[in-house]
Amino acid sequence: MNSVFREYFPITAPSGRAPSLAPFFRGYQAMRAQLMEILSDADLGYRVEGANPSLGALCREMGEIERAYIDGFTTFGQDFGYRNADPRIETSVAALSAWYTELDKELKAAIEDLSEDDAANHPVDRRDFPGFAPLPRVQMDLYKEALLIFYSKASVYLRALGKTLPQQWQEWIW
Repeated sequence: MNSVFREYFPITAPSGRAPSLAPFFRGYQAMRAQLMEILSDADLGYRVEGANPSLGALCREMGEIERAYIDGFTTFGQDFGYRNADPRIETSVAALSAWYTELDKELKAAIEDLSEDDAANHPVDRRDFPGFAPLPRVQMDLYKEALLIFYSKASVYLRALGKTLPQQWQEWIW
């Protein structure tokens, strides 16, 4: 088990407690499930005024971003060109939730499959950003930041829809 996996997906630490980042990372991922619990299929079609995407399109984009990180961890090359062609992703909470669950499993497996040498020393070439090639640990931090940006955007939609933000969202985002 490599150091990045131990830090983000630990079973337990020797003291019975998870290392410091693990509870936070689980919290970051849990917020997406909390979002899915309060949305309806109709909510996914909502657009904030102006040239903004629908909430479903915003959610699809977050999944596509996670896919880019998964691919980066498995190939050590990352680009953000992937697009999910399944139209249900933008219109069905069930389809979106299932996709997120699968992506999360793939992300965990991609991190777990890294050797310790790769986790510590093999940079991920971010092809869309020439000259920027962070190590996997930094990539995980960047992914967490992408989630926070997504949650901040989604919270605008939730407020516009008159939804009550889950408690964790109130504490971490708003």
